[in-house]
Amino acid sequence: MTNSQWTAVDDYFTDTIAPADEVLTAVLDASRDAGLPEIAVAPHQGKLLHLLATMQGAQNILEVGTLGGYSTVWLARALPPTGRLVTLEYDPAHADVARANLARAGLDKLVEVRTGAALDSLPQLEAEGAGPFDLVFIDADKANNRLYVEWALKLSRPGTVIIVDNVVREGRVATAHPDDPAITGTRDMFDLIGREPRLDATALQTVGTKGWDGLLFARVVD
Repeated sequence: MTNSQWTAVDDYFTDTIAPADEVLTAVLDASRDAGLPEIAVAPHQGKLLHLLATMQGAQNILEVGTLGGYSTVWLARALPPTGRLVTLEYDPAHADVARANLARAGLDKLVEVRTGAALDSLPQLEAEGAGPFDLVFIDADKANNRLYVEWALKLSRPGTVIIVDNVVREGRVATAHPDDPAITGTRDMFDLIGREPRLDATALQTVGTKGWDGLLFARVVD
């Protein structure tokens, strides 16, 4: 298999079962025009997030890492009219792009974009009693993955679903890389989840337009 074949399969999946619409295309275009890195989830992965949130019956969603709001749109579209999504973005410029994209998508009444370091925003959410969240999607700086999962647990309930993106790192996660904070943070996260009795989890490798990577899925249990 080659990268071009991986991409061809992703394109086939997207074209047949997760086709783009004008809003999603506009979100990506606006993010690209603003100079944001093109690291949003692939379209069929966005559809996966939407399906998981729908199956979860999520009414309260937390996203750590907004970028331009592409995954945010997929998740927010699964919410009922009374639902709420809080998304945390470190970069103020990225947050502004996301807010504009969410307004364009007609989702700005359901979504709150908070700017600043997530590790500052998460304690604020706890203090406000913002949880429990029904679904948490973590796609931010990988060095802090363990801390993000710990906070997701604090803001969860039994049955909450936690999803973490980019956990394979082109296969490098399988061995220690002390000089790579993204690998170290991701491995620390796996160590935590493997020992945490409140989490039932698995992870999947993926190949496609985003290269070789993967996702972790966990459910909070009693």
